[in-house]
Amino acid sequence: MRPYRPRDGNQLAKRIVDIATGQVSDDAPPPKEPVPARARSGHARAANLTPEQRSEIARKGAEARWHKSST
Repeated sequence: MRPYRPRDGNQLAKRIVDIATGQVSDDAPPPKEPVPARARSGHARAANLTPEQRSEIARKGAEARWHKSST
């Protein structure tokens, strides 16, 4: 498995310095990233809705997408 490397340049530079100074090992697992609140809230809402309610919400969304004006 590949060692963890952050995508952000600043985080990558810090990671390289930490490895070079021995503060972290090169084979340490990546840190867990928290799930954004907006992603959790949708799942919580869907879990509390009945299948009929979810279907109605999806139907309204589809109608709004298909029937919007082309101006």
